[in-house]
Amino acid sequence: MLFPPSKLALNHLGIIFVPVEYMMQSAKRMSKQLLYPFIAAGLVMIGMLVGFTIKSSIAGNSALSFSSNLNKFQDVIRLVSANYFEDVKSDKMIDDAIVGMLKGLDPHTFYIPAEEFKQVNEQMTGKFQGIGIEFNILEDTIYVVSPITGGPSEKLGIQPGDRIVKIDDQTVAGVNISNNDVFKKLRGAKGTKVKVSIKRQSLKSLLDFDIIRDDIPINSVDYSYMVDNKTGYIKVGRFAETTIDEFAEHLSKLKSKGLENLILDLRNNPGGYLDKARIMADMFLTHDKLIVYTKGRIPSSNHEYRTTPTIQDFEKGGLIVLINQGSASASEIVSGAVQDWDRGIIVGTRSFGKGLVQQQYALNDGSAIRVVISRYYTPAGRCIQKPYTKGSKDYEDEVSDRYESGELFDPAKVKFPDSLKFKTQSGRIVYGGGGIMPDIFVPADTSGTSTYLTTLFIKNVFRTFAFRYAESHPQIKTQYKDGFEYAKKFEVTDAMLKDFTTHATEKGATFVEKDYNKSMKYIRLNIKSMIGRAMYNDDGFYPVTLSMDETFKKACSLMPDAVKLEKTGKFNKE
Repeated sequence: MLFPPSKLALNHLGIIFVPVEYMMQSAKRMSKQLLYPFIAAGLVMIGMLVGFTIKSSIAGNSALSFSSNLNKFQDVIRLVSANYFEDVKSDKMIDDAIVGMLKGLDPHTFYIPAEEFKQVNEQMTGKFQGIGIEFNILEDTIYVVSPITGGPSEKLGIQPGDRIVKIDDQTVAGVNISNNDVFKKLRGAKGTKVKVSIKRQSLKSLLDFDIIRDDIPINSVDYSYMVDNKTGYIKVGRFAETTIDEFAEHLSKLKSKGLENLILDLRNNPGGYLDKARIMADMFLTHDKLIVYTKGRIPSSNHEYRTTPTIQDFEKGGLIVLINQGSASASEIVSGAVQDWDRGIIVGTRSFGKGLVQQQYALNDGSAIRVVISRYYTPAGRCIQKPYTKGSKDYEDEVSDRYESGELFDPAKVKFPDSLKFKTQSGRIVYGGGGIMPDIFVPADTSGTSTYLTTLFIKNVFRTFAFRYAESHPQIKTQYKDGFEYAKKFEVTDAMLKDFTTHATEKGATFVEKDYNKSMKYIRLNIKSMIGRAMYNDDGFYPVTLSMDETFKKACSLMPDAVKLEKTGKFNKE
């Protein structure tokens, strides 16, 4: 399934945290990214988030009072500063030393430089300040992918497909502008003004907008809709401060449309706050059930998290959770609790395998470190942390190695030791030590992948073609009342395919007939989905991509089993 680049950009960093009421303060976490080839989408960006809590400083921490070793460290700094053959920057040396020191511990204990810390916080607090658009740079031009709902740009009438050609009277089209340049120009303090000049396809002259910057939410729930008259779908992209409020709002809207059963999509969700995962799991489970527990070296790291009588949002009805190798930390907490209590069916491929909790400590210069303080365990007692003894590189490469080993296509390739065998509430066998293994494995579909298809993604051909087509065919919006009708009825014609391949050649994607024929179904799918997004935003995108999503389709077929599981506690996957 291809995810829109704008969404991937918003998920560039991530986190999983321990709740405020249990640890010292609130928590946040940053993520490493893994870039690896994945099925029909060519290349898919996956974020891996780690969990932590925050402390204001490390002053007075006796554990760091290694006076003799600190003296040796200071001696090295002084000697190098005094004698090195070139000038040295002591602050960089110290930063590098901290990075090296933490690198030897585990993959999730790390240092956050001061200049990166603000961006990390934005990702987890769920908002930043700016004009409120999702954008993409195509052909050296800033295209508005979508105004963010409730933001200042939407309120002024800025539309998808608008091209930003000037910012504060300075030309930004055709000048090789970068994403960072756009961020610097359009983001800013709440209440400040920026002038944006826009070229709209239907108009000859530029439109000038004076936009007052405001708080802009970064949504963590990507999308929701009713699949049929009883079954709803919600995709959660990460677990941030606003996730539970967003999820509850989407769930409530779907209930008003007749929701009885739910497909929860946690694929490529790299995690976030532990407490948000705890609350989401509580929504599905009845009172006084263990959700997750943590164990560390010091007593303050040990906690149990149980369901409460006050959270009862979706305790009844069929539940299916979708996961894959990009589902990590908080996603695995929710999946593990649902699986261990036999509350729902887990569908997809094996999850990432991140079972460590971090705590964040602020340093005086605005930087911070995140230190792993405990492991977490599912209700059945599973620690799903995968091994990391071979070093950080092997640890990071492990996800892409699953593709090479064939695990994404054959569940028999997944090997769990008997020593890590556990049982769910009904007695089904589950395993620890390497992520959550789904109840129903759905192999990756690579039947349509090809070098040509990958090139089309790399050259961004689908998006540029979709913008051009949407601009030149505004009548589509009058043909279909909404994105759902578009998804059902719109067809990519042979004439469109011919125009597309011509456009692709112009963009540097050399036509390869054999690859083209092999990838035809995905080429049609992505043309349709990207035009749908340009015309109807997510309502024209997700229903199209999900129509060819084998994991989603399997989940739909399994819903009667999920309903039976909720009522009886029994599931026979045979």
